[in-house]
Amino acid sequence: MPSPSLRLAVVGAGAAGLVAARELRREGHSPVVMGFLDFPFAAAEAAGGDTRRFPGHEEVLRYLEAFARRFDLYGLVRFETEVVRVRRDGGGGRWAVTSRKLGEKGRREEEEVYDAIVVCNGHYTEPRVAHIPGVETWPGKQMHSHNYRVPEPFHDQVVIIIGASASAVDISRDLAGVAKEVHVADRSAPACTCKRQPGYDNMWLHSMIDHAQEDGCVVFQDGSSIKANVIMHCTGAITVDDNCVDPLYKHLFPPEVAPHLSFIGLPWKDVLKHAPACFFQVIPFPLFELQSKWVAGVLSGRVKLPSREEMMEDVKAFHSKMEARGWPKRYAHNFSDYQFEYDDWLAEQCGHPPIEQWRKLMYAAISENKAARPESYRDEWDDYHLVAEAAEDFKKYL
Repeated sequence: MPSPSLRLAVVGAGAAGLVAARELRREGHSPVVMGFLDFPFAAAEAAGGDTRRFPGHEEVLRYLEAFARRFDLYGLVRFETEVVRVRRDGGGGRWAVTSRKLGEKGRREEEEVYDAIVVCNGHYTEPRVAHIPGVETWPGKQMHSHNYRVPEPFHDQVVIIIGASASAVDISRDLAGVAKEVHVADRSAPACTCKRQPGYDNMWLHSMIDHAQEDGCVVFQDGSSIKANVIMHCTGAITVDDNCVDPLYKHLFPPEVAPHLSFIGLPWKDVLKHAPACFFQVIPFPLFELQSKWVAGVLSGRVKLPSREEMMEDVKAFHSKMEARGWPKRYAHNFSDYQFEYDDWLAEQCGHPPIEQWRKLMYAAISENKAARPESYRDEWDDYHLVAEAAEDFKKYL
């Protein structure tokens, strides 16, 4: 029997928060919100914008605004509202949420009670910075990729980039056009690593930084050193016990309080060292949408969860499999090469069609294209037949 309408707090109003609000309301709930499968980017093109396959951030914002208008979500969002804390409200499964309005004098806090919490606050906001011995007295500038915008301020400077995933790859190539030298420090590289990057006269790959010195030099694990102006941390966001939120059933529900607390959008994907063609991250918007459909269906009673004990057994089995593969804890939510398997599992749980085959093939084609054309993959591609298939599929939503 379906559950009565619940009053829900959605923490976050980005891509995950917006689609969570839509799916929760579709199931009859009343959410308050502090590229999706059925709303293609093409739906936002009528206003005239960046129609490239890899649009700029302004176009992504326009897309999210169009999505919010199309599904009448603005009325659910409390803008400029910060969630200060969330706690259990007694033993009845309800939650007390304390928030405050930003910009108000005194910033008075307000507490409200909700039936469930859906956390959609993202994991790219609070930067994570690598520990470097001696950096306190090093005279150069440190920054995080979260704050990087354009390469011009780094003209003729020596920049050290820490990291080897998507942001490090993109920013290092961006900077190589203006910086005097770019040095990439990769913690997974052997200690003896020090080599020039193919296709560049001014970019090198190193092992991790060993320490920094007062004279401006940065020393790598192989003993080589560089006098640098900037250290840029492309090291991701702040962690929860080494980037792992645990225990979570299927990366979503803590078994002890399920389904009244859930986390949308935790999975991510690293650049795989053993499979160079897999060069892209998790495709986020369809993932958010399918997770939200599942959460909304469970909260309405239409979709059933296993028992608490069964969910905990599943979590233990997952961690045992990680240990057997030799994966560190920080890779708990790293989907490596099984994101579509997870997406299709979610779709099956909530009675939604699986991810379209053209999406899966296009993902593989783009990954291979980026590996083959790292400088021009955004503007050159060979999968025109998949683009045509996607355009035909999108017609039913336009």
